Amino acid sequence: MQGGQGEKTGEKTKVLAQVRHARILDVLAEIGALSVSDVAGQLGVSEMTVRRDLAELEKEGKLARTHGGAVRSEQSAEPAAAPATLPGEPSFQLRTVKNALAKQAIAAEAEALSAGARTIALDVGTTALLLARRLQDRQHTKIFTSSVRNAFFLGEGLAEVYLPGGRMRGDEMSISGPAAIADFSALWFDIAFIGISGLTPQGIYDYSFDDAEMKRVFLSRSTRKVVLCDASKFSCISLVHVADLEQFDVLITDVEPPPDLAKALAAAEVEVRIAGRARKMAS
Repeated sequence: MQGGQGEKTGEKTKVLAQVRHARILDVLAEIGALSVSDVAGQLGVSEMTVRRDLAELEKEGKLARTHGGAVRSEQSAEPAAAPATLPGEPSFQLRTVKNALAKQAIAAEAEALSAGARTIALDVGTTALLLARRLQDRQHTKIFTSSVRNAFFLGEGLAEVYLPGGRMRGDEMSISGPAAIADFSALWFDIAFIGISGLTPQGIYDYSFDDAEMKRVFLSRSTRKVVLCDASKFSCISLVHVADLEQFDVLITDVEPPPDLAKALAAAEVEVRIAGRARKMAS
């Protein structure tokens, strides 16, 4: 009896480990990176358990461990089709760890580009949040954002911060709905910074219908329109097509776009700034 019970316990433990491994690999397939603490919280297990799972998966060549988490391994990452269709929207917290250094560089470039602007529209997203932290001590500047997260950090600084009225959307903490659209549609901004989930020769994409509507407001009501996009979003599409390439002026990214995308950006007369060094994409 005891032997049979032990065998059943061992089988159950093995199955639970397989479930955790499958979930970890699903997250990596979606966004390319994860943190130990986030996975432990989602799965309801200890961080030590997650670290053991990551060690096993690394031995199998399915991921590469990093300080505090893991990233998709080169051998497990398959070349993406063009364009790749992204799955559902990953959590905000998980997105913060993906390409974090690239996003920091993009935010720094955006901060420099915003110099002299007195009215700034700031979209939702992880890169936009990094930019918000950089803008919080901007004096004599009005910053309009649909992100409660952005407003929280900006509110600790010297800038004047404005949120629209409306419904807050869950994990993204973004304000949307007819009231929000009406509030910001009545304004005009010197510059707008737009976050996206995908970029192809056909335009820019986002996960959310609600957030996409506000992005379109920012694009239509700004003198200068800037898209923030790290390289992981090149040649990817998601649920909503937000706008064509011709509808924004500047792309800030971290590496050169692939040839087909670079050609389309040049044809649309979009200025491409590679985090830290700006240049005009020529036809």
